[in-house]
Amino acid sequence: MKDASIGIIFFAEKVLLIERRDVPVWVLPGGGIEQDELPEVAVVREVKEETGLDVAVVRKVGLWLPINKIGAPAHVFECKADVLPNTLAPCDESRAVRFWPIAELPKQLFFLHREWIEAALEKAAKPTLAMMINLTYWNCFKLLLSHPILAFRYLLSRLGLPINNG
Repeated sequence: MKDASIGIIFFAEKVLLIERRDVPVWVLPGGGIEQDELPEVAVVREVKEETGLDVAVVRKVGLWLPINKIGAPAHVFECKADVLPNTLAPCDESRAVRFWPIAELPKQLFFLHREWIEAALEKAAKPTLAMMINLTYWNCFKLLLSHPILAFRYLLSRLGLPINNG
């Protein structure tokens, strides 16, 4: 699995999230880092692809490393939008794009992304280096049991067969 670059964009006590088209959960914008691409460059590209926003990296929030084969290293950055449009329009990979109040994040927010938002809000002097201790086989099994349709859709997307209904 490729390393990932994730962008956190704050604005007026809100954070930008996207609802994935293949698996209807809310996540921070981001994705895989291409070969020979710097994580800082990848996050700018991924945010543009998923939200349509042009951003600049403000700081590196941290690097989260997997404890098993489920995850991949994730470079997390706080970014700033050059210009915020009056309306946000989803792109091909996103069903919806919106700023959520930090105090009212959606129930269907991927749990790792909630952890990364909290880390960004701490404004640590140095980037965090942490392990993805909650991304375990047991937690994935519990997610499978509690959300079988979402788990099936995720599995299909990982196999290159996403269900991209509107």
